[in-house]
Amino acid sequence: MNQLKTVILLGVMTGLVVGAGYYFGGQNGALIALGLSAIMNLGSYWFSDKIILRLYRAKEIPEREQPELHRTLTRLAQMYQMPKPRLYLVNMPIPNAFATGRNEKHAVVAVTNGILELLDKDELEGVLAHELAHIKNRDILVSSIAATLAGAISYIAQMAYYGGLLFGPADRRGDQGNVFSLLVFVILTPIVATLLHLAISRSREYMADETGAQKAHKAEALARALEKMHNVSKRHPLHAEPKFESTAHLFIINPFKRSLLTALFSTHPPIEERIARLRKMR
Repeated sequence: MNQLKTVILLGVMTGLVVGAGYYFGGQNGALIALGLSAIMNLGSYWFSDKIILRLYRAKEIPEREQPELHRTLTRLAQMYQMPKPRLYLVNMPIPNAFATGRNEKHAVVAVTNGILELLDKDELEGVLAHELAHIKNRDILVSSIAATLAGAISYIAQMAYYGGLLFGPADRRGDQGNVFSLLVFVILTPIVATLLHLAISRSREYMADETGAQKAHKAEALARALEKMHNVSKRHPLHAEPKFESTAHLFIINPFKRSLLTALFSTHPPIEERIARLRKMR
């Protein structure tokens, strides 16, 4: 069901790109915006592991330091029939984890100091199974496609406004009333695209929960892990710069301080709903 939702949402976003590009700039406008956005996001996708690991100053964990963690990751990778990802440590007291990398052969799983101290063996295995599910389900690629489409729509709206196209259709028709409708369209279209992008991200989180719990048979352990991590993050949220907050979608739960606006534009589903779904699987 979550896979179907993702396909539908990507289809809607594609339709918005084509429709907005054609309306504001014709076929060339749509192609230019899509091309520019694709180039930017392709670079982010191709070098995602290096960018994120450097941003958080993550260090690779030698097997001699965490032999049990490496054994668990090896076993899970074999279950998924994929190469074992590289394992990194992020020096962060908040318990969390994320996966990155452009494909299975270039995948990375990162864990924080906090998660190693907080979770027991089964709970940590549930979290690792969730992260490997993101890699196996190609969520990084799907997220890049969604970001490309959302970015293209934003570029089209900006081109329409700054290029003077906003007032063109109204002047040609002699109907100044169309100016207001075009202005609304320019403002609302990128917002709708962003909401669709976030909806895709939330759908992939549900799918990773489900896939990881089924593969490792750790539905209850993953539910407990999410509950523990959420409680700690709620009491001690991170206050971060925008460049760090833009990576919130990577983590298994959002570690940053929440507000009404961030709740509306959340990259993660409600934690209570995720836990309830996992416990129904049990």
